[in-house]
Amino acid sequence: MNRRDSVEDVAVAVTSFGFKFGVPADAGWVVDARMVRNPFWVPELRSSTGLDQAVRDYVLEDVVAHELIERTHALLLWSLQRYRERGRDTLSFAVGCTGGRHRSVAIVEALTERLRAEGVTVTVQHRDVDVPDPRL
Repeated sequence: MNRRDSVEDVAVAVTSFGFKFGVPADAGWVVDARMVRNPFWVPELRSSTGLDQAVRDYVLEDVVAHELIERTHALLLWSLQRYRERGRDTLSFAVGCTGGRHRSVAIVEALTERLRAEGVTVTVQHRDVDVPDPRL
């Protein structure tokens, strides 16, 4: 059995969220993206989200974001193989940042692209992406 066969049988449910609104109750595990540089502090990016290309580029150009994505992707593939061996059909995880609008969204989108390229079925929810920031 090759790696692709072992990961295709387990679906991934991933959520981006803001820690200031609480961790999603259904997350099997949580990745904290608050160590990645924050587009909120760039005035021209503040009102945009991680779904916007300029914010995504800003986040993904950070070496820390790149390493976080690489390590999380590797852990996800390893975990998917273990889940399949145990007969589990879904892995749920969440990526959080402060407000859930910038970093976590961009990182979830990047991880989703990679997982789908591996043949994994992924569902995505950006829980807090549309929650307005009171500081704007």
